[in-house]
Amino acid sequence: MGMAAAESQFHVLAVDDSIIDRKLIERLLRTSSYQVTTVDSGSKALEFLGLHENDESNPNTPSVSPNNHQEVEVNLVITDYCMPGMTGYDLLKKIKESSSLRNIPVVIMSSENVPSRITRCLEEGAEEFFLKPANNNKRKTMEQGLSPETDRTRPRYSDIATVV
Repeated sequence: MGMAAAESQFHVLAVDDSIIDRKLIERLLRTSSYQVTTVDSGSKALEFLGLHENDESNPNTPSVSPNNHQEVEVNLVITDYCMPGMTGYDLLKKIKESSSLRNIPVVIMSSENVPSRITRCLEEGAEEFFLKPANNNKRKTMEQGLSPETDRTRPRYSDIATVV
């Protein structure tokens, strides 16, 4: 695929430690001609996004080097909440704290229904929080939530929801 074609294609970064969930998201999105990149951890997502992190206070936090060869802008991040090492919430916070990444919409999914967790993610800037597994009702909710008619301060993506 040429670089011009790749740049014009809607690009989703899917982050999940479960290979089954990554493959499901990838298959659903690729059937609608989205470009999908999948990674199995929050730290790999940050690396793909080119975010360099220096956290001196926690030596267990991975240091991520800039990714200078990334050719395609990411238009949406879909991440699992419960992952080893870095949770989806931690990934969300790092994306929203970055001046270069903060406008990328982030959707968080989880198999656990914990209201305080859901509220915390939405307050931190998540576009949506869905319980797994995705179904038709969640797809409709996502379509409404990511609709361009929704009054939001950043761009919304309506057609991505039709495949989830």
